[in-house]
Formats: sequence, C-alpha cells, structure tokens
Amino acid sequence: MRLLRGFFKNCFASALFALALLSAPAAVRGAEGKPDCCRRSEMEIARSLKNADRLYAQFKPREALAELQKILQVDPNHFEALIKTARAHIDVGDQIAEQGVDWKERKFKEYTIAEGYAREAVQVDGNSTWSHFWVAAAVGNMAMVSPIAKQLDLAGEIRDEVEKAIALDRKNGSAYHIYGVWHRKVAEIGATSRMFANVLYGRAVPSASLEKSIEYLQKAVQLNPTVIVSRLELARSYIATGAWAPARAMLRSIPDLPNQFSDDAKHKEKAAQLLAEIKDN
Repeated sequence: MRLLRGFFKNCFASALFALALLSAPAAVRGAEGKPDCCRRSEMEIARSLKNADRLYAQFKPREALAELQKILQVDPNHFEALIKTARAHIDVGDQIAEQGVDWKERKFKEYTIAEGYAREAVQVDGNSTWSHFWVAAAVGNMAMVSPIAKQLDLAGEIRDEVEKAIALDRKNGSAYHIYGVWHRKVAEIGATSRMFANVLYGRAVPSASLEKSIEYLQKAVQLNPTVIVSRLELARSYIATGAWAPARAMLRSIPDLPNQFSDDAKHKEKAAQLLAEIKDN
C-alpha cells in the first residue's frame, strides 16, 4: 500500500504552520481556519474528481486515470479515487482487443492493477460495499482470462468478496450481477469436469446452480434496469436452462437502452448475435 507521503508533505507540515496563524485575523487564515495549502488541495481534488467522472462518462478510462492519479499523489488513501481507479483499470482491460499473442496477459495486467487499488480501498473502508465489490470485479475479470487451475483458485475469493458486498448493501445491483454470472460459470462445470478438476488440480469446485444465477441476475436487472450487460447475462442464464422465451424477451429489450459504459456497444452486438442464434428455439 502506498504511504501517506504526498498528503503529509503537502498538508501535515502546513498544519504546523497553521498553529501560528490561529492568532492571526480570519482573513489571513482563510475560510474555516484551514491553511491555504489544504484548501487548495481540496479544491484540486474536487476538480480532478469532476474531470475524471466526465472523462469516464465519455468512455475515456485512460484519461480519467490521469486525473485520478493527481488525487492519489496528494492523498493516497482517498477512498473515492481508489475505487474509481480500480474501475478505470478494469475498463482499460476490457477495451484491449482479443487478438494477438498476448491479449490475455495484457488484460490480466490491467485487472491485477485494479485489484491492488480495490484492496487498498478495503483497507481504507472495509465497511463499504463498493470496496469489496471492486475486489470481486477485478478478481472476476482476472479469472476470465486465466487457465482453469487459476480460475478454481480465484472462485472462492470472488464469492466471498461479492457476498460481503451484498451483505453491506442489499441494493447493490452490480454485486448481484457478479454473483449471478459466478453461479452460471461455476454451474456449467459438469460432474465429469468437476471430478477431473479435483483429481488433476487438487481443488474442489464450489457448489453453484443455474437457478441461483437466474435469481441473482433478475435481482440485478430489477435494481439496475438500464444496465445492458445484466440483461445480456440474464439471457445467457435463461438459455443455459432452456428458457428460450424469456431469453428472447430479455435480448429484445436491449437495443433501445442507452449506452452507459465503454463496452455497451459491444454488448449490444453480442445480444443481437445471440438473439439471431436462438430465434427458432
């Protein structure tokens, strides 16, 4: 974890100087008795957060990261900057094209960086649903581009972190989304594959079910009705159980939704392709 070097350097020393200003007129001390250095830092942090949110909304996660790093240089323990940095690194990883010889390694690197920032956020505030959520999201993305043995290693941790996120906020639709996808991915490992994994890798596959996958993804859609990827994943879970009609209905609901995230256009394309594949089922 990064230390508080930047913060102490810029503000702690100024706080000592502020003691000398306590006897000075209020106009000299500044508003609320804060030293000008710290007031400027707070204003700069607020400005950088605003810029980061604007750039992220424009699907520019790399540019958003540059603004967030300005904050972390001043205050390495800034919770909002930490979780938004984790989020941005996941987006950067998602934007890496799945082509070339090293695309999985490049994605894995970004997701690992995201994991590091998310774990720092847990250290800052372990009672926040979002710190645990972003650990689960980062580790889940790492699993997606990992060999089976690594996926099995990470499965339990993903489950534990997302359960913490849900326990801390029962209305965190994003956490239900992750848990729904987790249940389907794990449930899709058949009995033969489970035995194979246990023998070959010495790891037991966690218990999961397609019914739970649908339950959690329905909850995710209920809480976040305009999030495209939750509808797409719910359709996939319906298809896995042979529930063709609700799958088609879910996929048909996607095209008119607004793009909110950098990969929403890609998700719309996949939804259209999937609908075409199951139209006769």
